Amino acid sequence: MNIELFIAQRLYKERKGGKRVSRPAITIAQLGVSVGLIIMMLSVAIIVGFKHEVRNKIVGFGSHINIINPEVSLNGETFVTATSEDIASLRNCEGTAHIQTFVQKPGLISVGDEFEGIMLKGIGADYDNSFIQEHLVSGAIPPSDDTINTHWVLLSQSQAKKLNCTTGDKVSIYFLNDGIKARKMLVAGIYETHLYEMDNLIAYTGIATTRKLNGWEEDCVSGIEITATEYDRTEAARTALALPATEMARRHSQRLSLLTIEEQNPALFAWLEVLDRTVWVILILVLGIAGFTMVSGLLILILEKSNLIGILKAIGARDLSIRKIFLYYACFIIGKGMLWGNIIAIIICVVQQQTGIVALDPEMYYMDTVPIEFSFIMIPMNIFMFVLSVGMLLVPSMLISKIEPSKAIKFE
Repeated sequence: MNIELFIAQRLYKERKGGKRVSRPAITIAQLGVSVGLIIMMLSVAIIVGFKHEVRNKIVGFGSHINIINPEVSLNGETFVTATSEDIASLRNCEGTAHIQTFVQKPGLISVGDEFEGIMLKGIGADYDNSFIQEHLVSGAIPPSDDTINTHWVLLSQSQAKKLNCTTGDKVSIYFLNDGIKARKMLVAGIYETHLYEMDNLIAYTGIATTRKLNGWEEDCVSGIEITATEYDRTEAARTALALPATEMARRHSQRLSLLTIEEQNPALFAWLEVLDRTVWVILILVLGIAGFTMVSGLLILILEKSNLIGILKAIGARDLSIRKIFLYYACFIIGKGMLWGNIIAIIICVVQQQTGIVALDPEMYYMDTVPIEFSFIMIPMNIFMFVLSVGMLLVPSMLISKIEPSKAIKFE
């Protein structure tokens, strides 16, 4: 029988009766642990959700890996030659889930007395429209035909506001082709991702339209976008794609580069990495506060139980055994605090996931509600908090060895 655990259980149950000095301190300690864990879990859930939401939007505009001609210029004069055989060889590479081509053409839209640049991105039948469809505000994506030149365009909400147009209207987009030429296009739909760096730049149309604007042949594209089976396998997929991409470049006498989405958007991903450091700062501060409340509670408990400590010492109990009693007692307090902290944090997360009750300013945060995503890291985080909290109590528990039985037995 574990006598230390037995005594700790009796002490923990006994705390509910009578007026004791330690009761408020123990309650505060439990609240400190609960509130600390709630803050930690919400911080991790929000940061992970925010990072994944922003990352998924960036990937939605450009996939995980792009094969491009590094000499490509703003006027779209250089291209990648991609035959059906080339695409097939890339598709057979391990770690690739989807491959699509695009042809882009820079253009200008008239905003008052000024012009603003946009990038018209031509998409074909092989393009995965799920990202655009998910963020479509109005209208629809017309069926794509890689050979028929159709005059439709999907604008972002911010572009539509600048042009003062809506779905079904016609807008003029200007292109540099031996001078400035205007092309009237039907607004087939409007999308909004709240990622304004992209929303202000990208407009979608059929791939045949942009290919004709560039004066390219059917096998010519601005780039090839490859979606990896998982985001974490992006580098592995790029390694597998290196050989067929090299062969493809040799066949067509071109220079090709394989760029990951992080390499194409270094500023955005560097900003996301800063969020990781912010989380660590929050976790360290919260752990410090929760640990301090537990240390204070244990010291008060030891002082209150000096009489019991003196009696245990008088009957031959060793200091280590008595320390174990109080550490077990502290484990019960920490465990209950963590249990309630987990329950409350999970309830808050689920409510926010289902209702989106806490809103955000999309112009500042790239989304209109606080994102929540449960992460596996929450399990080791709970374990780490428990172990660290108990570990912080080892030092104050040494106070027990300083208590003299003869004086402690008289203490009330």
